[in-house]
Amino acid sequence: MKKKLKVLALFDAVRPTTIDQDLSAEMKTEDWKTEANVLTALGELGYTTEHLAIFDNLDLVRQKLESFAPDVIFNLADQFKNNRGFDQHIVSLLEMQGVPFTGCGATGLVLCKHKGISKKILGYHHIHVPNFVVIPRGQRIARLKRPKFPILVKPVKEEASYGISQASFVTTDEQFKERVAFIHEKHDADVIAEEYIEGREFYVSVMGTLKLTVFPMRELVFGEVPPNEPKIATYRAKWDEEYRKRWGLQNRFPEGLDPALVANIEETCKRIYRLLTIEGYARIDLRLTAANEIYFIEANPNPILAADEDFAQSAGQAGLSYPQLIDRIIRQGMKTVRG
Repeated sequence: MKKKLKVLALFDAVRPTTIDQDLSAEMKTEDWKTEANVLTALGELGYTTEHLAIFDNLDLVRQKLESFAPDVIFNLADQFKNNRGFDQHIVSLLEMQGVPFTGCGATGLVLCKHKGISKKILGYHHIHVPNFVVIPRGQRIARLKRPKFPILVKPVKEEASYGISQASFVTTDEQFKERVAFIHEKHDADVIAEEYIEGREFYVSVMGTLKLTVFPMRELVFGEVPPNEPKIATYRAKWDEEYRKRWGLQNRFPEGLDPALVANIEETCKRIYRLLTIEGYARIDLRLTAANEIYFIEANPNPILAADEDFAQSAGQAGLSYPQLIDRIIRQGMKTVRG
């Protein structure tokens, strides 16, 4: 009989934990939906599974690797001490331990997280990116020559639309300076200011390392937003259900797209994925203009894996059940050559 695979599910926690922390109460909450979904799937797949949540003590990881000796780590830890900037360091640690793990390696996480660097790389390779400028903290906020207004002002390294609100959309020098100063101070973050691209917003799920699969894409539809208002995926547009209802915001599968356009988007996303050295799985956010130009907005390696989020929905549309998706992520993590 085939030996059962031993999987360690690695999570992040918002407060200090112990090596055998009981997480059953957390697993019933909305915040832990992804972790709960993944653990359920691992159970259905029949793997021998243990889990560990870390807050600020990496020694727990070392202890767990010794006591449990997993064949693979299912990595869902995307922050350390509540800081999302540290996710690549957790992955660096796993790379140094030499244990196979799921998802993206450290280099891909670093390149994708810095919105300025990812856009420079892709722009160099002739992929459309909005004109942009990066304004570090402590630098004088000068008048802009380019990009042209309207402009989106956002933290250069945040994800999940943190720091993006309707006030991020600016049309004057005054608003621009105000918003940059706000992000420098309130978010203690460097800023990227980029041209607002008018168009449809697509989320493309890509999976693989050498051979890539692109799942059917999703579109964020701005149903009730008046024509002259900016259509932007703010933090509330993504996560606040009431707000989504009020503005008729829906994530859905677009219909009636020209197959040649779809093929072009898929090829572009594969190029983006490879150029940013992404491994495992990612969601790539694009804007499609009225002239069918594809603009790269950002890449999200290790996107949210909850069963009802875009990545799993796209995989489901391609015929992969949720446990099959989780299984494929594991198989792929075991095959990926790191370092």
